[in-house]
Amino acid sequence: MEFRQSQSLVMTPQLMQAIKLLQFSNLELVAYVEAELERNPLLERATEPDSPDHDAPGAEPEAQAPQDAPPASGDWMEGDLAPSREAIETRLDTDMGNVFPDEGTGERSVASGPGGGASTEWGAGGGGDRGEDYNPEAFLAAETTLADHLEAQLSVAEPDPVRRLIGFHLIGLIDETGYFSGDLDAVAEQLGATRAQVEAVLALIQTFEPSGVGARSLSECLALQLRDKDRCDPAMQALLDNLELLARHDRNALKRICGVDAEDLADMIAEIRRLDPKPGLAYGGGVVHPLVPDVFVREASDGAWLIELNSETLPRVLVNQTYHATVAQAARSPQEKTFLADCLQSASWLTRSLDQRARTILKVASEIVRQQDAFLVHGVRHLRPLNLRTVADAIGMHESTVSRVTSNKYISTPRGVLEMKFFFSSSIASSGGGEAHAAEAVRHRIKSLIEAETANDVLSDDTLVQKLKEDGVDIARRTVAKYRESMNIPSSVQRRREKQALRGDAA
Repeated sequence: MEFRQSQSLVMTPQLMQAIKLLQFSNLELVAYVEAELERNPLLERATEPDSPDHDAPGAEPEAQAPQDAPPASGDWMEGDLAPSREAIETRLDTDMGNVFPDEGTGERSVASGPGGGASTEWGAGGGGDRGEDYNPEAFLAAETTLADHLEAQLSVAEPDPVRRLIGFHLIGLIDETGYFSGDLDAVAEQLGATRAQVEAVLALIQTFEPSGVGARSLSECLALQLRDKDRCDPAMQALLDNLELLARHDRNALKRICGVDAEDLADMIAEIRRLDPKPGLAYGGGVVHPLVPDVFVREASDGAWLIELNSETLPRVLVNQTYHATVAQAARSPQEKTFLADCLQSASWLTRSLDQRARTILKVASEIVRQQDAFLVHGVRHLRPLNLRTVADAIGMHESTVSRVTSNKYISTPRGVLEMKFFFSSSIASSGGGEAHAAEAVRHRIKSLIEAETANDVLSDDTLVQKLKEDGVDIARRTVAKYRESMNIPSSVQRRREKQALRGDAA
């Protein structure tokens, strides 16, 4: 037998909660706090200072903070057309202090706001005194989805209950863009029907509105729309069967295959351009949630940057100590006392974690703004190379903490609303031995050079490398090709064909 003393990291529930809150987006945070408000009777929404009930005569004393609180682009053919539709629709910290340090917020001026004071009443979330039963969305009509629209047409067009059952199953396999994504043999086997029956019902669905729905490929989708217009002749069908040549702007080959002259081919291409390659998107696009920034960055009159949290994304919660004292006096059994103690501890840790979350986000954002000052002033070409370790070392945190802070968080800057991850970019060496360049800035430079080229002066990847080296960027040709492909920019050969084709159309 022997005695041995050792140290180990223990993930307490409170530490796990703090880490989880740190990486939540604002929507996830609000949902989590709402669930805690329903579960924990000692938690309540903070009352707005200017609300009618605040400091009203005879009102109940305001909930107190816990004693352990801390101190306070062009047409679709140019970009989407391709041989197939698939190608188109292409050390955890060892203590709580390392996860949530209590140091100041950095060098920049930071507007006073949530997370900057000593109270556990933080954020602004705005519950107000509006009735909880009031729901503005209840007055909105439900949006008709593509499936609803097709099912309504099927109910009218198909009286046979067997075929109607097959049709409902097929509609369920049509994606939001209007394409059928299932396998006919698998559907037939699953429903106990023949392939011919399934094909017949799918052909019926392809006659529904919107025109082109139920297609299994881009070529079939366009053909369905042209048949509705009685414009799908053999020459047009030959063009649809060779869309990959059209995507490469190889008009000589298309004229030979379709048996038409240049003028007729131009008319056929113009007619295809007017079609909808994704007809299903006209229905049921779903609810679009606006992008809400977590941090605002504004320029002050003296040229410094003012950084403040978006109080609208921060729910206000307090621990109701008065209610706890009243209920604790009435508690008799050990189970009741244990339940109250757990609720008080959970509520106190939640308010602490929320406050420290706000402090940490503000601290990381301040350091990012300090590092990327040139970008905010001059634009993306002056974006500096930055990684998580640089920010973590500057503010005394661990990389994992900075990574969690910057996940699903957005900053509103004079350059637009940007994800925090945008400011972190790998570096590319300078050809003159100077300061390295950010990869995002190099991508922007490549895009600018390509946008400025003409049909008679299309830049190859080797030429782009040479021009970038003249600007002080030491980059390899394969890296230029990788960046160009990541921005969906075609090769120089295809760009030359596109520009010549556009010039021919204009003529």
